[in-house]
Amino acid sequence: MKSLVSISVIILSLALLFPGVTQPILTIQGSIEKAELVETGVNMFTESLSESSRDNARSMMQMAINMFGFDSIEGEVEVFYKTRSILDTINELYQSNNVIVAGLVGLFSVVFPALKLLLMLVICLPWFSQKKQGVIKVISAIGKWSMADVFVVALIIVYMAGNASAGMGELLKTTAQFESGFYFFSAYCVFSIASHWIVSRYFIKPSPNSTLNSEPSK
Repeated sequence: MKSLVSISVIILSLALLFPGVTQPILTIQGSIEKAELVETGVNMFTESLSESSRDNARSMMQMAINMFGFDSIEGEVEVFYKTRSILDTINELYQSNNVIVAGLVGLFSVVFPALKLLLMLVICLPWFSQKKQGVIKVISAIGKWSMADVFVVALIIVYMAGNASAGMGELLKTTAQFESGFYFFSAYCVFSIASHWIVSRYFIKPSPNSTLNSEPSK
């Protein structure tokens, strides 16, 4: 019964991890007020002129704006839209020549979590009992990097938010929305912690040389 519960929780964790890294975790939209966009365009054009002709050009452009009704224009125009999953972010980092960063993000958010769950699954299977101690040592080593995947997701969200507002100043109004991947990944974290607790409690005998139970881990 214990083995069945443990295996079920671990498989569920793996099943949640897959959409957690492949589905979008965050969508960021950026929009600009049309009236502000018109005013910014006028300012950019007049600032490129000499100081002597700047006032005359501004007056003429203001007259044209009033004539065509641009002074009373309302609404917003969307200028930025980005939605990314963890794997999309890894690919984007790689394509922008941030190979080391892309590798670290992939290692901590995909490889380590999946490897740890698979190794815990091995411990729960009776026909791998002879190799259990070696597997425990590997899990203990991976456990030192526990919660790194959560930290990586936080960095991805900050990275996307920074890219959304870069170079636009206060003109750009951004809105962010968590997508399904974020909730799948959050659920994976919860079930991963539960699976580690079950495996540590029922399948690993405490020993002075084992650090699995002393490491904070999921």
